[in-house]
Amino acid sequence: MLGEKLRASGRSIEVVNASISGDTSAGGRVRIESLLSRHKPSILVLELGANDGLRGLAPTRMQGNLAEIIRRAKGAGARVLLLGMRIPPNYGKRYADMFAAVYPALAKQSGATLVPFLLEGVGGQDHLMQADGLHPNDEAQPILLQRVWEKLEPML
Repeated sequence: MLGEKLRASGRSIEVVNASISGDTSAGGRVRIESLLSRHKPSILVLELGANDGLRGLAPTRMQGNLAEIIRRAKGAGARVLLLGMRIPPNYGKRYADMFAAVYPALAKQSGATLVPFLLEGVGGQDHLMQADGLHPNDEAQPILLQRVWEKLEPML
């Protein structure tokens, strides 16, 4: 959908989806160097961490992994659009607050552009979520695209 939107706006920019379903920030950290080398992006859209939270990983570890990904991306000349996530409330308020605080702290520390919460207005809306209650469905995709586009377009 992003590639289509870019073409419709008159931009011929290649979009590479390097995501792996179920990946964690540690997995992204392992893969980032080869991805940067292979694709040489001018902008990296970074959306990792939700699976860290679902596994109960310490937010400080996730933050360290994401910070390293951002550092490497910037070192390779890419600007970073960081897509913030939140964890379901059943993980407890303390953990959820610590988790949510990672993304704005990283953006402030690194200068990355931030989408504070990718699933804003989508998460918790049964008609926009798959049966698992965690993943957005097809109907939610245009909403997510617009949320990303609002921050991505000025970066272009």
